[in-house]
Amino acid sequence: MAITATTEMPADKTQERNEIGKEFHWNVEALYPSWTQWEEDVAKWGRESSSTRWPELELFRKNWKDSHEEMKKLIEFCCEVERRLSKLYTYAHLRHDEDVAEEIAKKAHSRIVTLLYAFRQETAWMEPELLRLSEEQLQGILQSPLLKEYAFYLEKIVRMKAHTLEASEEELMAMAGKALETASQAFGAFNNADLKFQPAVDGKGNSRELTHGKYLLYLRDKDRTLRESAFKNLHRSFFAYENTLCELLSGQIQRHLLEMRARKYGSCVEAALFPNQIDVKVYSSLIQAVRAHLPALHRYMHLRKEAMGLDKLHLFDLHVPLVRQVEMGMSYDDAVKIIVESVAVLGKDYQSALSQGLSQDRWVDRYENARKRSGAYSSGCFDSMPYILMNYHGTFNDVMTLSHEAGHSMHSFLSRKNQPFHYSQYSIFVAEVASTFHEELLLRYLLTQVKTKEQKAFLINQKLDDMRATLLRQTMFAEFELKMHKFAEEGIPLTPALLKAEYRKLNEEYFGPDVHVDEEADIEWARIPHFYYNFYVYQYATGISAAHALVDKVTSGGDSARDAYLAFLSAGSSKYPIDVLGLAGVDMRTSEPVEAAMRHFNELVTELDGLLR
Repeated sequence: MAITATTEMPADKTQERNEIGKEFHWNVEALYPSWTQWEEDVAKWGRESSSTRWPELELFRKNWKDSHEEMKKLIEFCCEVERRLSKLYTYAHLRHDEDVAEEIAKKAHSRIVTLLYAFRQETAWMEPELLRLSEEQLQGILQSPLLKEYAFYLEKIVRMKAHTLEASEEELMAMAGKALETASQAFGAFNNADLKFQPAVDGKGNSRELTHGKYLLYLRDKDRTLRESAFKNLHRSFFAYENTLCELLSGQIQRHLLEMRARKYGSCVEAALFPNQIDVKVYSSLIQAVRAHLPALHRYMHLRKEAMGLDKLHLFDLHVPLVRQVEMGMSYDDAVKIIVESVAVLGKDYQSALSQGLSQDRWVDRYENARKRSGAYSSGCFDSMPYILMNYHGTFNDVMTLSHEAGHSMHSFLSRKNQPFHYSQYSIFVAEVASTFHEELLLRYLLTQVKTKEQKAFLINQKLDDMRATLLRQTMFAEFELKMHKFAEEGIPLTPALLKAEYRKLNEEYFGPDVHVDEEADIEWARIPHFYYNFYVYQYATGISAAHALVDKVTSGGDSARDAYLAFLSAGSSKYPIDVLGLAGVDMRTSEPVEAAMRHFNELVTELDGLLR
């Protein structure tokens, strides 16, 4: 499982996109062969030249209450338009992320976002007018045989009655939507296109190009000088703009505050969780459960400090493998092979679909190029294949990331295959389950393949670091996000000094006495894009907890457990997310899955300690 050099790997210097072979790009042509066809669909479905883009909606508004048949026609029309706009948006955002500075894609992305907000504006009257009906009329709609396929879709709207405004107010909120995206959009442009980093310097004094894509690569390097230089130079770039970045994050939180107060929620976190029927206790109990088990993380930090022979353990020392003589990175093609083999427990049909997507159908945009969006994600729409953005460099971490995003993509693939459009998008609460399930299967598969104690220690070390990053660190992020919103709710101004102080405090509490928190780490909050996502990060922690429980069930429960898990992947949003997860046999209303995951983390620390000694 050593890394294999291949001609497909990009050069050390970040290449332009046209220097990387087309076969390594994602297949956006399957959506639209070119911008010409995209423009034709914009003209057909977007009608940008009209002040009222969808006049059909006004006709429906006059008679939708006349019969359940008319109401069904209205819902079907809205689903059709939304489906078409979603396809247009997917193409534009994928092309934009290939090169965030490219002008055609940038303008197209802005146009389709404008159209999406226009659609929300022109349909803003629907829910308020529906909720004006009497309780008897609403129950008649929910029980109507003619509307049976939309019953749960309508039930979710009815549940929002206490938080739905008058039609004119909903229209105003929809009109303000694009303007309220400014903070998030500005951060994305700054972070992915405008921000530049001073080169890192390695132990031999060589200058090394520093980008988002190469940053984690350097943090895993054995050269401590390179790790420290990369860590400090990247964060110093954010320090230079701390006031601007504080205002952007504050602006995003003010958006959440506006929406919370306008819709009469008790808090911003309640406003984010209520639509998916997630109790705020799920959020708070996650933080409490993880905090109760922080001694396990402190044990791991002490073990890492001893194993690395350091007087001081810094945050830039947390990613480097403890077993240095083992290298388990690999080429993209080799990574696909082991990922497909690792999911054998899910059946041959699952393996076949995954293999074809990753290898033949070009789901993946593989390698970093100049001005490409950083990081990795899975995206797509009802009428597309799943698309995966990668910045693949051949490291073990890249292999795990590819497996993670492939889990997302298979979840999307099965949901879209088995659900109608209006139920095809799964909730963000369950979004991280399939991805972390994939990672856990891959790790367990690799543990069966290793030949030496050192390789086993390497993999357990990687699992611990993954849990540290996904379960513990994301919970720390969730706690920081909650604190910032509470400050805003209480009228406490968000300043760089406050954010840095609160972030430092959390780092020190979570990582414990063996970790020295450098000054540069205080600004890390300024570079986390997920803080613009409205209480998203906690779901990484709940997701890995649920996934860990599900892997145990599926690997030991036979066909019935496998089928239950595949039913979960295929359910989309046809039930509330807690209930969808219940299909696979996990109850996230309790803290037990989180507690079990943290106990497992502690056991792994003990096992790694024994292997290293």
